[in-house]
Amino acid sequence: MAATMKALRKMDAARGLRIESVPVPEVGHGDVLVRVKAASICGTDLHIYGWDRWSQGRIKPPVTLGHEFCGEVERVGVDVTAVRAGDFVSAEMHVNCGHCHQCRLGEAHICPNVRVIGIDQDGAFAEFVKIPATNIWKLDPAIPERYGAILDPLGNAVHTVLAGTIAGQTVLVTGCGPIGLMSIAVAKACGSSTVFATETNAHRREMAKQMGADVVINPAAEDAVKKIVAETGGTGVDVLLEMSGVPSAIQQGFKALRAGGRASLLGIPTENVPLDLVNDVIFKGATVQGIYGRRMYQTWVQMTALLKAGRLNLEPLFGEKISLDKFEDAFSKLQNGMAGKILIYPNGLK
Repeated sequence: MAATMKALRKMDAARGLRIESVPVPEVGHGDVLVRVKAASICGTDLHIYGWDRWSQGRIKPPVTLGHEFCGEVERVGVDVTAVRAGDFVSAEMHVNCGHCHQCRLGEAHICPNVRVIGIDQDGAFAEFVKIPATNIWKLDPAIPERYGAILDPLGNAVHTVLAGTIAGQTVLVTGCGPIGLMSIAVAKACGSSTVFATETNAHRREMAKQMGADVVINPAAEDAVKKIVAETGGTGVDVLLEMSGVPSAIQQGFKALRAGGRASLLGIPTENVPLDLVNDVIFKGATVQGIYGRRMYQTWVQMTALLKAGRLNLEPLFGEKISLDKFEDAFSKLQNGMAGKILIYPNGLK
């Protein structure tokens, strides 16, 4: 095994990324070294590439990006017994502290001391990645490799959809980026009735239809709230799944939510969002939930079960497969909203 490997890294406090040769990580007593089969580019990676305000306040270059992946265990630390070399795995990339108030309450997904692999420490856009054994998730070999590479964002969608009753419910998904698209598939798989989706990007609207949305609306071209309320007999939707982080979409979502409905918010706004709290939340008796990451490890159990049962058709999401050195073109397409999930193969395309 070589001593060095290729990795896609944020090297400078400026726009862009670079491929560098770096040492293969050393494995500690409780660590697992994974040979990366496939990794997926996330919206967070796009933010880091562009070096926006959030990235400037969070990222400490140099760091290897990548927090959506699957691979094969290469070797394990001396204290690791749950996995062994050759196992097909993914991982929860949020590394919680284990001792704070939230962790003690079983709420590790909102640990205030969390460190994210691929953001705060070297990630999976590399030939190998080091993961704490406690964060490794063994995958059934029947789960396709391309699905194994997107379990992190799929978990976000599953967490959001299943944060309340979904069977028999009317649902509005605001924002049809990759996680919004996944949430459409999850909601349909879990028994929702009518799924509405709002999205301004034409390519993503078409993908929303392919993922199973019943009514897809361009809110820039028609009154989305009026249409949704009319389609629900004047009631509004039972469930709002907010995936966009766009203030106008959030406002429309709350207007379209029925009295007594549930609003689960995953999208991250970059500015303050004015809301009519009196009429759209308080007088409606709405339940409003902030959703972050995946519940450890309830969400992993749920999404694995859905995949093994063949309930989720995620095929419309997948586009190109690329080698590590083709990252510039992939990032450009994703920034323009012209792709779903692009998979990177750091060890070469099959």
